[in-house]
Amino acid sequence: MKFEFATAGRVLFGRGAIREVPDLARGLGRRALLVLGKSGRGGDAMATALDAAGIPSARYRVAGEPTTTMVDEASALARRSGCDHVVSLGGGSVIDLGKAVAGMLANPGEVLDYLEVVGRGLPLANPALPSIAIPTTSGTGAEVTRNAVLDVAGKHVKVSLRSYHLLPRAAVVDPALTDELPPAITAYTGMDAVTQLIEAFVSHAASPMTDGVCREGLRLAAGAIVPAFEDGANRAARDAMSVAATFSGMALANAKLGAVHGFAGVLGGVTGHAHGAICARLLPFVCEANVRALQESGSPEASRTLDRYAEVARILTADPSARPEDAAAWARRVGERFAIPPLGAAGLKSSDFPAIIPAAERASSMQGNPIKLPADELRAILEAAM
Repeated sequence: MKFEFATAGRVLFGRGAIREVPDLARGLGRRALLVLGKSGRGGDAMATALDAAGIPSARYRVAGEPTTTMVDEASALARRSGCDHVVSLGGGSVIDLGKAVAGMLANPGEVLDYLEVVGRGLPLANPALPSIAIPTTSGTGAEVTRNAVLDVAGKHVKVSLRSYHLLPRAAVVDPALTDELPPAITAYTGMDAVTQLIEAFVSHAASPMTDGVCREGLRLAAGAIVPAFEDGANRAARDAMSVAATFSGMALANAKLGAVHGFAGVLGGVTGHAHGAICARLLPFVCEANVRALQESGSPEASRTLDRYAEVARILTADPSARPEDAAAWARRVGERFAIPPLGAAGLKSSDFPAIIPAAERASSMQGNPIKLPADELRAILEAAM
């Protein structure tokens, strides 16, 4: 048995944890780049708190999905402003951009030099500038991951900047920041977390440590995701989903994902649709395809993975007799409760499949799928999700 587990340098969790950020920042440098969402929500209060701690800041707003162009823009702003650390306050897009900027500020060249798939794939040789990640959604777990997913201008694809150097110096997870999320975003981000927990658990790169966070994360999410959707003021549900999301990030950073995320990066680039909505729509069909292929394989390894799907199903359904197929059934029922739109409504067309399927097959997440799915099976998944 051999494995490694890496996460953010510190994880601070709890309501009111955001108040710890100024002291954390003061230990990292003298001037912060404050990365925010499109609305700038929370930016004034954070800038004021940082300034009171003797940390002036420059601000950069992420208008939509993070792109390579935004990374270059924000890096240039940070250099002009003399920033020596990064504070990211927002959803996964904001945190991913903040991590990418922290990495680029310490390394030469452009971000494309370091991207997998479409770039040169060079390693980040130098440690990133220190960063603090403060999530305002319960989904991606980006605050504890070592990659930043970026949309590449002109390529219609999302790829990762990936390095252990990108792990934030501190992740500050304050569930109160998620209390006002609207139901749709609660659903999309929550299903992204669930997908990450399932895919990491059945991945061939799972380890005893990722198994632990996946089991607990799935248990928490199973009992909290629908209540959080139905009543955003349900603090217990919000707290549980915040833990589950952070655990999902820890799991994916140390195991691998699977076909849902192998597709999601490509589909996000093609359609511009919300990542979590894509994951939620694909999840039941990928689970069905994987379980069917594993059953047909009949190998000892396939049998062990089927046992893992059965365990996932037991956790999600709270039914001790649940079978591997019941994980997909749960995902389908929850997706219907959340009114997850079909991918056709997001602009996906069958004529896109010949370009999407080979790109998804090359994606790093697809390599973590517990069994290789042939192209005709991948096409069937897309058709079902349309």
